[in-house]
Amino acid sequence: MMQFGYDNGGNHWGLWVLMIVAMVIFWSAVAWIVVTLVRQRAAPPSAVSPGSAPTGTPPVSEALRILNQRLALGEIDPDEYTRLRSLIEGPG
Repeated sequence: MMQFGYDNGGNHWGLWVLMIVAMVIFWSAVAWIVVTLVRQRAAPPSAVSPGSAPTGTPPVSEALRILNQRLALGEIDPDEYTRLRSLIEGPG
């Protein structure tokens, strides 16, 4: 009877080497993708560009955009808007 697939009496060390190399390449690619994604999330473009706000604080323009949106939605009144805007823009 003919056997299909594996030859029980043959030497298939070449296939084992090929599978090991393929697995090393596969897991290296997975590790590279994970490291790349983690690095992109850890350093957003606005945090590394020169002249941006310190890490963890939004840029002033973003804070003002949110403040303007809150005023437009009626979440805060004009007096609160003025007080918060002066805090965001700082003295001057």
